[in-house]
Amino acid sequence: MPAVITPPAPFANAPRPFERYQLAMPNSPTAAKIARDFVGTLLRTGPHSALADDARLCVSEVVANVYCHTRSRLVRVEVTVDGDQVAIHVTDDAPGPLPDPPERPEGEGGRGLLVVDGLATSWGSSTRQANSRRTNTVWFVLTPPGRDTEPDTSPATAAPDARPGTGARSGSGPTGSRPHR
Repeated sequence: MPAVITPPAPFANAPRPFERYQLAMPNSPTAAKIARDFVGTLLRTGPHSALADDARLCVSEVVANVYCHTRSRLVRVEVTVDGDQVAIHVTDDAPGPLPDPPERPEGEGGRGLLVVDGLATSWGSSTRQANSRRTNTVWFVLTPPGRDTEPDTSPATAAPDARPGTGARSGSGPTGSRPHR
């Protein structure tokens, strides 16, 4: 009779693998809704449902900014779920500079990054040049209320080519520098 080998039980404190999801879409008037629905579906169907509404709102604002302020043909959304936190990167391939959030928006628009600043644990932006192609990325990290709000900057959630923000929601607001909070 052949021997039966039972695999060992997983370590109790073994790191949980992260999950990464990507969406690429045309930069169109419907891109914000598509991104919002994508992120909402991902988070509501798993253990991160408490973050779904904030994530939907933030990604919608950032993708809408790409549509309104760039001539990028493509928008990419990457969602990384790692433990209790969610990191979302929105990337365009527009050659222009990244916008700074207004300190006091007086008009009807212009509040997208202020919304992200108010809801995200940390956020920032980066520009990457590869060959003749330049990409801009706005990223943000969300953690559940009551959790330690210092973001995990492990490779799974860190922004490419950007320094992490400074942490908690108690920040004084946008400073004009690239990593925020």
